[in-house]
Amino acid sequence: MATIETSPTHEVLNQPPPLEGYNVFDQNRPLVEALRREGAEAFEDRARELGERAGTAEALERGRLANENPPVLRTHDRFGNRIDEVEFHPAWHELLHLAVASGIHALPWREPVPGAQAGRAAMMLSMSGVESGTGCPLSMTYAGVPALRAQPELAEEWEPRLTSLEYDQRFIPADEKRGALMGMAMTERQGGSDVRANTTVARPLNGGGPGAEYELTGHKWFCSAPMCDAFLVLAQADAGLSCFLLPRWTPDGERNGFHIQRLKDKLGNRSNASSEVELDDALAMMVGEEGRGVRTIIDMVNHTRLDCVIGSASLMRQAVAQATHHTAHRSAFGKLLSEQPLMVNVLADIAVESEATTMLMMRLARAFDGDEQDAHFRRLATAVAKYWCCKRAIAVVAEALECHGGNGYVEESILARLYREAPLNSIWEGSGNVNALDVLRAMSREPETLEAFMAELEKAKGDLRRLDAIVETLKREVSDPSDAEARARRVVELMAIALQCSLLLRHGDPAVAEVFCASRLGDAGHQFGTLRPNPALRGIIDRSLPT
Repeated sequence: MATIETSPTHEVLNQPPPLEGYNVFDQNRPLVEALRREGAEAFEDRARELGERAGTAEALERGRLANENPPVLRTHDRFGNRIDEVEFHPAWHELLHLAVASGIHALPWREPVPGAQAGRAAMMLSMSGVESGTGCPLSMTYAGVPALRAQPELAEEWEPRLTSLEYDQRFIPADEKRGALMGMAMTERQGGSDVRANTTVARPLNGGGPGAEYELTGHKWFCSAPMCDAFLVLAQADAGLSCFLLPRWTPDGERNGFHIQRLKDKLGNRSNASSEVELDDALAMMVGEEGRGVRTIIDMVNHTRLDCVIGSASLMRQAVAQATHHTAHRSAFGKLLSEQPLMVNVLADIAVESEATTMLMMRLARAFDGDEQDAHFRRLATAVAKYWCCKRAIAVVAEALECHGGNGYVEESILARLYREAPLNSIWEGSGNVNALDVLRAMSREPETLEAFMAELEKAKGDLRRLDAIVETLKREVSDPSDAEARARRVVELMAIALQCSLLLRHGDPAVAEVFCASRLGDAGHQFGTLRPNPALRGIIDRSLPT
């Protein structure tokens, strides 16, 4: 039988080399500058070490393999016994080994010092650009610790496991493992984001109350990373919706009544097993006060919302790095793409968007270990950034893909995976509407949060007349109660852009600040690549170009 010739018949030129073998932290100048500015210099060496390992060809290949070989559910063994296990490709485990050893899941709790949150954010950004799916168990474990501290005896038992730097992939009881990971399960089919509509029932075993044992029966429609060792879940107790810690194994070494019904066939994030689970008299311990489950678990939600912003900043950064690298090596119509004026406009535009997001993300991370004023600021800024940055990531990734043309629209390109991943952070931990309404709720119930947010904006007062005008407009918008819900997205968008402009004017690269403020405050079109001609644009691109 004749063989089909698959090799090229001539030498193919004008092909950009793959973007690999570089330090993803060092080659991100905006991130390095932000880490130092936010007082996290003590963590710079660790961020650099992780950045070097994350940028290798091996790490990038593991990201590809983990997504091309998604997890497989095994509900029963060959004898018909229920096992509820998920098998992952070895690449998934290798990436988690790297991330856990670096402390991404636990750094601020292991080292509660100023700058730890910002240092951890820089490391999370570097790792998420390689593979986003592993970020889910890392984020939930990180976010679960402060929520678990509402029940000190449970925190005393579980925190050493959750902050261990060893990733133990074995499915055995947590007290036999070298380290553990935590998940979260709140949403149900009938309610979605309206978790107060949950119908899962909690039955006390020995009187009930905080720290006591309960049996939970019900379902959770979206439970990510179901192979975690324990989960924070919501269920209805006698006094109302309450928070519970549900381990995968019972104290006597039996598999808990946590039955995985199926794995979701998701648009993106395919390396991560997202599941639908049934709780069948599953043993759990109450965390916090009975009937105050949302208040207890909201600390976990807010920390995972921060990670949604970090994840979106990471997707933007990876997309911009890929676009600037590709266009610096690809020619068309007689010269490099990166030398053509319209492509320069596009690249600079997505670069300033990425840089502004990185700066906002790092300021927000620093607020998570700041003072009382920072606590008020982050209450509002987290929802604002979650709403805006996660939506902007979708547009940036799409534009970066277009910079590659057909080379980006194939599965061999990382851009296809980034594009599928981009909408995720805007949906998880509250969609756009949920976060926009959360901003309204916070301003109404906690006016000190608005005062702290406006104080942050006004630190740049007088630096730019157009920003001052936007801040005054914003003050009128938030003080007007009429049609507040219908205007919520407009208000939150103004808040986000004003905050990014304020940060850039005070701390950013002057050229980036000038271009971003001029274009985002009204002097540009509706698409990327509509900046006014400016000789500074090439320098802005150079700040984002990996070498």
